Amino acid sequence: MLKTTPLPAPPAATPHPEGVSHDEFRAAMSRLAAGVCLITSHEPPLAPGGPPGEDVGMTATAFVSVSLDPPLVLVSVREGSRMDDLLAEQPLWAVSVLADHQVQVASRFSMKGRISDRLLFADLPWERGELSGSPLLTDALATLECRTENRVPAGDHTLVVGRVLAARCPVPDAAPLAYFRGRYRHLAP
Repeated sequence: MLKTTPLPAPPAATPHPEGVSHDEFRAAMSRLAAGVCLITSHEPPLAPGGPPGEDVGMTATAFVSVSLDPPLVLVSVREGSRMDDLLAEQPLWAVSVLADHQVQVASRFSMKGRISDRLLFADLPWERGELSGSPLLTDALATLECRTENRVPAGDHTLVVGRVLAARCPVPDAAPLAYFRGRYRHLAP
């Protein structure tokens, strides 16, 4: 007779002092559908007369409207990320609300460990915002140019509140791109 040893039980998720584990929190929040945006800014030159600065972008699903009067929006950026560092120095930035045909854009700008953003913008249809100097996708559902009003540390992220300086709807009738349960999803317009 073959003797088998029972497999050990999987380790219990380590809860926070408040009682919820990272996995439990992540699973619960993945059930909240979110719109997908490209947040962009232009890094100024390091020195006058030096090489030009670089355009920087990141995919965001934690982006919301905050106020109508004045027009304010909020984006959550990972603390210490390139975008967090840039927006700590550069108050001007932009948002392109992605349409469902822009899944590759969302994936491209959410890659971890990339060295440079220059190539990420290379084959995208975009124009430079007149007020922010930031890239705006010309085939996005909507674009916003913003100026930082406030930065609030929040756990491992920074909440950046921006005043909307300009808003446009380049392709208003396209279907939106959404993020739900860890995947990009398509919704009817």
